[in-house]
Parts: sequence; structure tokens; C-alpha cells
Amino acid sequence: MLKPHRYLIVIAGPTASGKTAAAIRIAQAYTCAILSADARQFYKEMPIGTAAPDSIELQQAPHHFVGQLSIHDQYDAGTFEQETIQLLEQLYLQHTYAVLCGGSGLFIKAVTDGLDVLPDVPLDIREQVRVLYSEHGLTRLQTELASRDPEHYARVDKHNPQRLMRALEICLATGKTYSEFRAGNPVARSFIPIKICLDIPRNELYDKIEQRVDAMMQAGWVEEAKALYPHRHLPALQTVGYKELFDFFDGQYSLEAATALIKQRTRNYAKRQLTWFRNTGGYHMVHPRMLDTQLIDHLAQKMDHT
Repeated sequence: MLKPHRYLIVIAGPTASGKTAAAIRIAQAYTCAILSADARQFYKEMPIGTAAPDSIELQQAPHHFVGQLSIHDQYDAGTFEQETIQLLEQLYLQHTYAVLCGGSGLFIKAVTDGLDVLPDVPLDIREQVRVLYSEHGLTRLQTELASRDPEHYARVDKHNPQRLMRALEICLATGKTYSEFRAGNPVARSFIPIKICLDIPRNELYDKIEQRVDAMMQAGWVEEAKALYPHRHLPALQTVGYKELFDFFDGQYSLEAATALIKQRTRNYAKRQLTWFRNTGGYHMVHPRMLDTQLIDHLAQKMDHT
């Protein structure tokens, strides 16, 4: 007897596009759990700056991978892939559906398609790259990777230091390009992914970003960042918002200027997220108002026949 199909409803999209609300609505409709694929919401010390689901939202549907780590913990997409697949196997014993929600494209890809097997990098190489970034900044990482692996540099998120550092580590450790290790062949999964990217008009998205940043400031983001300032060097804090607030604490900007810069860089980040999901393939671009069970059931039927 054939096993019934199991589905992973992926709700992706740029920051402030309404992913959390959409995921809760869908999870309630299908009586299933939500797994977060937001690489910053994993960390319990930064709920305001990552717009993590609040206590009310967490009560509306079961959530996993929200606030389960400390900023001091080492964590990567490979570990997330392993833990998520293990959890899904447990969840599917009771439910046909699960929801994967977030804006971190690489973490979503790790779950739906698997990651390429990369060689281990010696600690001294990791430290060499970390020092390079610490002393010379993002521009130096970009220059080094562009020189050593122009193919990967052409498609990587050039403003994400972790992505640049990881690729550069592989180049230095192996003498080969990072691109040579990217097979790009998806692994077999025991579920069918239904990939949805929330897509709203740019002006509407930018307005939501402005409103969200203002709301986060009112909720105490400055105080949250101030408590994290002694740990500003940690990878978890190398993200939009915290970096600008740390510079404000250092006297480089006024709070007003830092806030304006956060809004600008968040808009830039949202644009890069949309580019990722559009270029990755397999995503259905949907306005949040159009996301309902009828659409998902339709997509599931299409997937069953492909």
C-alpha cells in the first residue's frame, strides 16, 4: 500500500512581507506545526531585532527553531538541515503537512534540496579568514573571493559576510574554487515541498519595512542592542540593524541617522531576498492576500502529477 503524500509548505519572502502571520494562518488551517527558517530568529537574545514571533503568536500554532540557541552557539545550514529533517520525520507521523517559514534562502534550500558536501576547513584557515574580515572589512572579503572564485562571486550575496567567508575558507583550504564543490543535484526527500514566496508591490513592502523598524525601536530595540554590544564580534550579530546600532553606541551616527540607515539597508536586504527566491526556481510568487488553502491544495495536486 502506498504511503500518503506528505507536504512541506514553504512560506518564504523578504523581510516584513507578512510571513509569520501567513504561516500561522496556514498552520491553523492544516492543524500542523511551523518550523522557522530565519537564521537570526534562532537566537534567544535578539527577539526584537529579528522580529521573532511574540508570545501571542507562539501560542497560535506550534513553533520550532525559534529562540533555541544562544548567540555564543556555533550553528550552520548543514546542522539546521539535519535537525529539521529529523524533526519532520517525527511530525509526519501525526500530520500530512508542515510549514517551513523564513527568509533565509540557504537554510530553506538545505531542507528542500540538501546541501553540497563540502570539505572540512582547518581551524587556522577559519581564523585567518575571520581576522581578514575583522581587520579589513567586507570589501576585502569581496575582493579576495572575486579573485579566487569569480563564478561563485557573481551569484553570491555580496553583502553577507558569512557567505563570503565560507566560500573563501574553502578556496584557501583546498586550493580549488568553491564552485567546484557545488554539485547542485537535489537530494531525495520523503515529502513534497510546495514553495511559496510572498510578493507584494515594492512601495507597499518598503512602507511595511519603515513601520516595522519604527515599531521595533518603540519596543526597546536600542536597549536590546546595548545589552549585546559587548558581544558585537560574534557572527550572530553581523546583521542589519545591530551593526548600525553598535556604530551609534560608538558615536559614529546619531540615533536618527542610524535608524534611517537601518531602514535603507533593510530595504536593500529585502530586494536581495526577492532576487534569491525568484532566481532559485520552483517558487510560486503570491501576494499574501491570495494565500489560502484552496491555492495550496491546487499546488499540491499539481505536484502529485509531476
